[in-house]
Amino acid sequence: MGSVNPFLQSVVTRRRGHHRNTAKDRERHVGMQRWTHRCSLFLPNSQGEYLDILAISCDSFDEQVNALIGRGQGKKNHVENLQKLRRWCRDYKVAFKINSVINRFNVDEDMNEHIKALSPVRWKVFQCLLIEGENSGEDALREAERFLISNEEFETFLERHKEVSCLVPESNQKMKDSHLILDEYMRFLNCTGGRKDPSKSILDVGVEEAIKFSGFDEKMFLKRGGKYVWSKADLKLDW
Repeated sequence: MGSVNPFLQSVVTRRRGHHRNTAKDRERHVGMQRWTHRCSLFLPNSQGEYLDILAISCDSFDEQVNALIGRGQGKKNHVENLQKLRRWCRDYKVAFKINSVINRFNVDEDMNEHIKALSPVRWKVFQCLLIEGENSGEDALREAERFLISNEEFETFLERHKEVSCLVPESNQKMKDSHLILDEYMRFLNCTGGRKDPSKSILDVGVEEAIKFSGFDEKMFLKRGGKYVWSKADLKLDW
């Protein structure tokens, strides 16, 4: 897989806020991912310069659908909150990305107008995936079988949104083994067996040893466009 970024190993025990500043001091790129229904304007204004990109998970622009899939915000308006986050990113020059998981309840939705209005630098569209022990099986934290869609239904959704230039699709085949995932114990989670099997913690054995047990498919990662420009300096966005 090539050399492991030594910066990752050097900062894993740092506090999150200090991590951002340290990353920028070392000319590294820093990104964050949040769910819209759990996200507020969480950074002080002065911290905007330390953040390159903010990825927000938004599965639907319909409040009723969000409630059905467990992303409801009660009295808060999901779309309004997303728009506030978009304005924050524009005001403080942070690149804006949207992630959406396409499932049984939103597969027929037309998101063209909303996505184009929000104008993210990247819209990642995932096909709902089953992972044993997480959203499938007896010990699952949640049951996702009723959310599943076929490959054909996923392709129909993509066809409906083919005019959205920032769309980056990830089918089940592309997604399953092409992501590096760390849990709260800093263990890589191997999904090759259809479940998340943890490696030893990188805090105990280091990144280079732990990553051998991650199941990471680098070829698929590159094939699906996982390597892309996301430093705001390199993106040269018109703020």
